[in-house]
Amino acid sequence: MIDRRLMMLGTGAALMTSRTAFAASYAERLAQAEKDGKANGLHALLVSKGGKTVFEHYGRGVDERWGDPLGTVTFGPKVLHDLRSVSKSVIGLVYGIALADKKVPPPEAKLYDQFPEYPDLGKQPGRDKLTMANVLSMTLGFEWDELTIPYGDPRNSENAMVAAPDRYRYVLERPIVEEPGAKWIYCGGATALLGRLIARGTGQPLLAYARKALFEPLGFGATDMIMGKDGEPQAASGLRLLPPDLLKVGQLVLARGKWGDKQVVPLDWLKQSFTPQIAFPDGRRYGYHWYLGEMQVGAKKEPWLRGIGWGGQNLFIFPTLDAVVAMNCGNYQRPGIEQGKIVTAVMTEVVVPGLA
Repeated sequence: MIDRRLMMLGTGAALMTSRTAFAASYAERLAQAEKDGKANGLHALLVSKGGKTVFEHYGRGVDERWGDPLGTVTFGPKVLHDLRSVSKSVIGLVYGIALADKKVPPPEAKLYDQFPEYPDLGKQPGRDKLTMANVLSMTLGFEWDELTIPYGDPRNSENAMVAAPDRYRYVLERPIVEEPGAKWIYCGGATALLGRLIARGTGQPLLAYARKALFEPLGFGATDMIMGKDGEPQAASGLRLLPPDLLKVGQLVLARGKWGDKQVVPLDWLKQSFTPQIAFPDGRRYGYHWYLGEMQVGAKKEPWLRGIGWGGQNLFIFPTLDAVVAMNCGNYQRPGIEQGKIVTAVMTEVVVPGLA
């Protein structure tokens, strides 16, 4: 392990020299990837091992704020960046904190019991089967399409939700097309429901509670949340964080939810969040708003926990390697397959060689 080797060096000077050499090797591989056109649109790349940042890169490029053009931006540790759907994984952690505070319902609670303002929906056949666990694992079985219809198209389910007179009714009235719990259907509406319950249960706006419960204990800098025209937060994709603070989220997970002397996220919630609830055909799995998979690192396949966001936003957590990778990109206008190829290239050709 790199961090163990660093610890064995003993002196502070030697430690600094080793880290500098380590970072230089990362920079060299990244420069080659950029030269080869394999890291297009990369805005920020940070890597930590053993709780210490060992590589930090910021680029320059065209960016946007949830669709609003920002022009060409010079990125840095104090420049906010969209998380897009990595927001879902962060909100999942916030939900766990609120649950420990007894402010939100547990996974086994019936979904429609939490929304008594829609009594007509709760009485419809089959909806009594749905629980908060289905919301957290995106196994609601609702008719919902964010993956084949481009964002920006009014037929895209997230865009339709945002444009609806009542976004929460829009989600809860979706037709049930699959048996609840049987199939994973990507659904930003699920995170919208979590955000609504957090705000209602805590009596605070979603971002205000997230700041108090999660961001401030970790010493975050500036944070932002995109709001809809209806005044409701875009919980599924609207968080904007500083890149070093996104890295801290992964470091917190590796620290079993503890930051300093404070247990920020309950350990039991982390265990639930990273327990596979549903499997994908490609072998990946999904827990409570987190993806679970593995990646070839050296001679072994190492497990990872991951938050994924449109445009190339990623948070990789490698528990067995004690490593975290935070990545921000601006590839919002590229097809999803192309976005994935860029992320894969950065991980396999730049990051992974330093983790083996």
